[in-house]
Amino acid sequence: MQMNASYTSLVAVGDSFTEGMSDLLPDGSYRGWADVLAGRMAARTPGFRYANLAVRGKLIGQIVDEQVDVAAAMRPDVITLVGGLNDTLRPKVDMGRVRGLLEEAVERLAPACEQLVLMRSPGRNGPVLERFRPRMEELFTVVDELARRHGALVVDLYGAPSLADPRSWDVDRLHLTADGHRRVAEAVWQTLGYEPEDPDWHVPSAPTAPPGWVSRRTADARFARQHLLPWIGRRLTGRSSGDGLPAKRPELLPYEAPAADGLGG
Repeated sequence: MQMNASYTSLVAVGDSFTEGMSDLLPDGSYRGWADVLAGRMAARTPGFRYANLAVRGKLIGQIVDEQVDVAAAMRPDVITLVGGLNDTLRPKVDMGRVRGLLEEAVERLAPACEQLVLMRSPGRNGPVLERFRPRMEELFTVVDELARRHGALVVDLYGAPSLADPRSWDVDRLHLTADGHRRVAEAVWQTLGYEPEDPDWHVPSAPTAPPGWVSRRTADARFARQHLLPWIGRRLTGRSSGDGLPAKRPELLPYEAPAADGLGG
């Protein structure tokens, strides 16, 4: 890792986490950590170019088939790859196949950029994801191994207390809030060798009074009705929330912040 880094282009590859759900902008689009990161990098480097190929709901096989070669052909300075977590959340998953596909993606992307960035994705504290943690940790072991072999950087979001805090997660309990995405952008920013803007990004916000029993049960019921049951329905029918959706930012073009962004740093 170099310090005071100066990269000229970024391509982000992945699923809803990289697309930016649930960091909602006023126009109904999503911002997310990759956009925040690109904005910071662009502020340091005139003419900075950015593409975001991520689409919500994509499995690692779809990422390999639909995004990896496109990203490699762009030959950017930096490529971020986050994938495989959707596979681990499926009722049945072949982790050997996930490992092979992730390895294939890294082998194609690492030679196509100056710096490949991988991540140990964040994991929210709570009962819903507990049953999937062994699979997640198996995936992260593969990420660490591939990074060592191919000279990639690993951003450890899974070990960050701030991103395990339920307050960093949206009401669907699967996607980060705007503040959660900001913290991820800061983590990647520092890993790439830029001077920290928030050295304490991994530290949770100050404690607040926990919600009462009625509030918790109301939130649980709303979560089940609006998010959990539809999610289970898609899993059982083989559908995805990203079916038919295009890449967020399919071309490697000069970065321009959305008019309503106001993200600053």
